[in-house]
Amino acid sequence: MEKRIELERRARKANQITELNLDNCRSTSIVGLTDEYTALESLSLINVGLTTLKGFPKLPNLKKLELSDNRISNGLNYLTTSPKLQYLNLSGNKIKDLETLKPLEEFQKLAVLDLFNNDATQVENYREKIFKMLPSLTFLDGFDCNDEEVQSEGEDDEEVINGNDSDEVSNETTEGETDDSDEEDNGDISLSEVYNDDLEEDNSDWEEGEGGGGDDDEDEDSDIDEADGEANESSASVKEAGDKPDESQARGKKRKHDG
Repeated sequence: MEKRIELERRARKANQITELNLDNCRSTSIVGLTDEYTALESLSLINVGLTTLKGFPKLPNLKKLELSDNRISNGLNYLTTSPKLQYLNLSGNKIKDLETLKPLEEFQKLAVLDLFNNDATQVENYREKIFKMLPSLTFLDGFDCNDEEVQSEGEDDEEVINGNDSDEVSNETTEGETDDSDEEDNGDISLSEVYNDDLEEDNSDWEEGEGGGGDDDEDEDSDIDEADGEANESSASVKEAGDKPDESQARGKKRKHDG
């Protein structure tokens, strides 16, 4: 537990910490948590394996304490050093009778208590006796004295979604749809129409480019054919010239023979 506490502190001073989560750190007793945590308001020790609360520190500002899923059977008197406690979860422990809960009478502000899955909940008229023992208590095991269930934060959110806020959203949507339809009725050009026009222009340009490219290809082919013809003619003339003897050379030879 001491290592977990140091990790959760993150180099902060003990008197600066207001919330501490030590769930699942595994320890049979409170170790490393001292009276220095004077600003602590919320402490969670779920599924730690606690068998005793001996050594629980003096936490003058503690308001919420989670001790569910441990093996606590007594010793709740060690919690009285935190007089501002308003929320206490002891579900899933080993509390067998209501006498064990007597130290909780010291908490004048305790409003929420959870004892679910403790043997003490099997005592006859258990709920009536607990509410009588703890006059400040508002909710026991998730229900008030009239068996009305605690309203969760999620239900509040649903009311907001399904209530006035949803009407406002629907009104805004209706107004937006009306504005769009008005613009179309007034002859304004929509974005989709502009996009389609541009797309048609691009397609027409592309088709023209294909046609023009075909004519140019034909011209290029004709030019190549003409060039090939000229080349063939020149090579033929050269061949003919090479086959015939030069007249000037023949005459020169003849003069030599004549002389």
